[in-house]
Amino acid sequence: MERKDINGHPFVRYHSANSTPNIEEASLHIAEELSKRRSLRDFSDRPIPKQVIENLIQTAGTAPSGAHQQPWTFVAVQDKQLKAKIREAAEQEEKLSYNQRMSEQWLDDLKPLGTDWQKPFLTTAPWLIVVFRQVWREGNQGEKIPNYYVQESVGLACGFLLAAIHRLGLVALTHTPSPMGFLTELLERPANEKPFLLIPVGYAAEEAWVPDLKRKALDEIMVVK
Repeated sequence: MERKDINGHPFVRYHSANSTPNIEEASLHIAEELSKRRSLRDFSDRPIPKQVIENLIQTAGTAPSGAHQQPWTFVAVQDKQLKAKIREAAEQEEKLSYNQRMSEQWLDDLKPLGTDWQKPFLTTAPWLIVVFRQVWREGNQGEKIPNYYVQESVGLACGFLLAAIHRLGLVALTHTPSPMGFLTELLERPANEKPFLLIPVGYAAEEAWVPDLKRKALDEIMVVK
């Protein structure tokens, strides 16, 4: 393998993947496949092997990050008692949000989704992947060193994870009970980690329903200069 040093650090030559014969057709296929991805709340309890979850998280870990610090932790939860505790705590926060914290506009915007404070998917789905962002890391002398672009980096990793889940024919939901501090306590995470997303992962239930929503057209999200 060819190597060179830059600023005293080893670099290896990048070898791109095999070129696609018809790149326009391939790009359309990817767009059509990912357009079928939906956030789902109707999960099956059908088990998923641990190796599958490990491979999905390994995929998420290939995402780019600020200064390559990879400021993320993925906690995979399959224990039924722990999932029940997470659901109980999440529903407590969600009930407060729906009844007291959310504005009328927010509640009105949620109506097409048919959501409420009850979250049965947290105990039905075979796995919960709880994503934490590492705000800082510990230096050699025990000092706190801030990580860079943490929010952006962890968001990118979650995007990789969701795309990989969909590619396997599984389903997921990006659940964000607020506040999420209970996850830090229940999962015994260190002080430098803050909850980012709670993602149930599994197969769709035999009868699963999603709202009939339309995504924005290309000319609404793309500007060419």
